[in-house]
Amino acid sequence: MLQLSAIVVFASCTPETKESKEPEFNNVLLKEWTGPYEGVPAFDQMKVGDVKAAMLKGMELNLEEIEAIASNPDDPTFANTIEEMERSGKALNRVSTYYGIFSSNVSSPEFREIRSELAPLLSEFNSKITQNEQLFQRIKTVYEASQETPLPADQQRVVDLIYNRFAMNGADLDPKKKERYAAINKELASLYTKFSNNVLHDEENYVTYLSEDQLGGLSEGYIKSAAKIASDKGQEGKYAVTNTRSSMDPFLTYSTERDLREKVWTNYYARGDNGDEHDNNGIIADILKLRRERVGLLGHKNYAEWRLQDRMAKTPENAMALMEAVWPAAIARVAEEVADMQVVADKNGDNITIEPWDYRYYAEKVRKEKYDLNSDEVKQYLQLDKLTDAMHYVAGRLFNYSFAPVPEGSVPVFHEDVKVWEVTDKDSGEHIGLWYLDPYAREGKRSGAWATTYRSHTTFDGKTNVLGSNNSNFVEPAPGEALLVSWDDATTFFHEFGHALHFFSSNVKYPTLNGGVRDYTEFQSQLLERWLSTDEVINNYLVHNETGEPMPSALVEKIKNAATFNQGFGTTEYLASAIMDMKLHLADPANIDVDKFERETLAELKMPKELPMRHRTPQFGHVFSGEGYATAYYGYMWADVLTSDAAEAFAEAPGGFYDEEMAAKLVKYLFAPRNSIDPAEAYRLFRGRDAKIEALMKDRGFPVTTE
Repeated sequence: MLQLSAIVVFASCTPETKESKEPEFNNVLLKEWTGPYEGVPAFDQMKVGDVKAAMLKGMELNLEEIEAIASNPDDPTFANTIEEMERSGKALNRVSTYYGIFSSNVSSPEFREIRSELAPLLSEFNSKITQNEQLFQRIKTVYEASQETPLPADQQRVVDLIYNRFAMNGADLDPKKKERYAAINKELASLYTKFSNNVLHDEENYVTYLSEDQLGGLSEGYIKSAAKIASDKGQEGKYAVTNTRSSMDPFLTYSTERDLREKVWTNYYARGDNGDEHDNNGIIADILKLRRERVGLLGHKNYAEWRLQDRMAKTPENAMALMEAVWPAAIARVAEEVADMQVVADKNGDNITIEPWDYRYYAEKVRKEKYDLNSDEVKQYLQLDKLTDAMHYVAGRLFNYSFAPVPEGSVPVFHEDVKVWEVTDKDSGEHIGLWYLDPYAREGKRSGAWATTYRSHTTFDGKTNVLGSNNSNFVEPAPGEALLVSWDDATTFFHEFGHALHFFSSNVKYPTLNGGVRDYTEFQSQLLERWLSTDEVINNYLVHNETGEPMPSALVEKIKNAATFNQGFGTTEYLASAIMDMKLHLADPANIDVDKFERETLAELKMPKELPMRHRTPQFGHVFSGEGYATAYYGYMWADVLTSDAAEAFAEAPGGFYDEEMAAKLVKYLFAPRNSIDPAEAYRLFRGRDAKIEALMKDRGFPVTTE
């Protein structure tokens, strides 16, 4: 997942150059970055107590810059308006980097209080920019002039993006509507923060402790990790299953204790839905009402219509059409999977009917029976360190990058778990940037996996390097033990690295062009997942944890034969969330009962009772802890159509997935341009045509209908 920004700064944030004339600051979070590699964040010096003052000062400075641009007496031009906006916001950008780390990686109750205080202030700050009438008139003047006399392509793209962003956020409204628009944004900002804090509370406080006689089926590595987590929480002699996906998923897959599987499953899928002070259902209803009112001010029927106007899908109808095309095949496959599982359960004499907390457990048994494939056996060949080396190898082959660990202590980190690599061009030795990896779950770190940048590439005011990061939530192994992960987790690891490569390969001039279209930005990372199963990676990096022997060809064959296994589960749990996201934002929110709406919508969809949505509504942070993925969760499938189609192009190339000509086109058209050209046009330049859904259906083993 691409990290959603902790702050939406409408002025662009460009790294400072050597000619910077910024004032000196006492607050370390505001200070210019110093040290090697063009300056790096002082993560070792950041303190929660500095956050509020730094954020307030950063916003103040940014508003002063914006006011100077808006009140410039000279006629508006690209140089004195758009370029100056691109140049603004440096101090706030630096603080935002630390703020993002505190939000996602090292949160605490103290920080959450500060975040709650700052949320409405940040909203007010953004409104002061988007609703600055003088500023928007200058932007509009430059935009309208560019419609008569087009600018160079990259400049035109920047102008178009900035103008549309302001227009979509109420810059053209009358004063009364602007006032209400800003008030809504302020209220929403507080609700998003409450939503996030509630989910984090339930993740931290619903821990299942096991005794020695409740460990049946669990691997030795999992047991050792669970013992360490319990000990760290003051429960010596017990074993902790934390309320996160990385802990829940393997427990549900392997534990023989059905009653405990039910308890762990219930804890996880009830986050934000426990009928207490941390319940999110009322917050979601308020969010939906406010979003509908806000877009109504702009003349839109619903939030989805407003949101998708600048996405690849363009309309909610187009997005729904894709999902509805896949849904019947997905739930039909679930029925087949459940039938297979029930046969196994009956054969074992288990005397049960498959329930949601049984799905992973019996799916694993079916996998063994149908494909003679044992996930735990596969796991022995998936060491995190080796997978990291494999990703670096792929980056070397496709992008010509080399990754080298930086000397210990030379780059500050915010936690001892974080490791840093320098990225260079293999041939020229040119420095590209730094790659930070924060792999382990811990208290105060939000769940899931994501990628983010601390500094992006531009050539606007001198070329800048990239500081990119990947963040995961693997359960830390016991001391001296290798971290072994599942095939799904390894796939996610490659996925997030795809985002990082998107950051590092950027060749854009202007900061705004490092952004992206939400239903396109997941494409590049989803495509990189495909290199995990290439022969070069399997034969050289997937070696046995104990013997060091490469994965045997017979096991590789089993993995490939089982490639479409459990696609009913994976596709249906995802699509249910994506469809729910869209339907919630198309529905009339006036008197919405969120819990009831979820139940009734799933019933209408004929959602199989044996599995839940991937993200139930009360914990759907993609959609309700901010707006980045709101009515955009469908984008993963939209991107996956592109992914399957592009992967087919590599599979058909003479050199396969390492074909040099295809790799060059991949970088040139799909990664390096970022948002400097329209995504649909970029894909056509790569493929020679638009993507087709047939490749997606084939990849998932679903029936392909031909006209």
